[in-house]
Amino acid sequence: RMDRWTPAAIKPISLSMVTTITPNDGQKVYLQRATMTAIPANASQTFAPLDAQVDQATVSPGYLVLSPYSYSNTFNVGTVPAEATYVTVQFEYDFLVQTTPTSTEFAKQTASDTLTIAIAAQNGG
Repeated sequence: RMDRWTPAAIKPISLSMVTTITPNDGQKVYLQRATMTAIPANASQTFAPLDAQVDQATVSPGYLVLSPYSYSNTFNVGTVPAEATYVTVQFEYDFLVQTTPTSTEFAKQTASDTLTIAIAAQNGG
């Protein structure tokens, strides 16, 4: 619940993704790494980013994310300064796309998402 996104709370963000290739000729798509960086701010000030959270694939060449296979994870935005009224969350995804269906060569693609999420006032604050 968003009203629980107070400065001191651990704020979870769950995501799930699946990729498709058009035309679908048998190539596969792998996720090598997903990174989340949270940047707290208010109307007059941007604070230092929180430490980036990284999910690095533990298998080679990465996690298969081609439909019907998906990737899901929960990243946590930690404590932000009490003066923060919102946090900008930046996600970056590094994919490897097989160049042909039987190839061991890959092309790297990077995608990103950005969310801006309000921080709830502390109770009594």
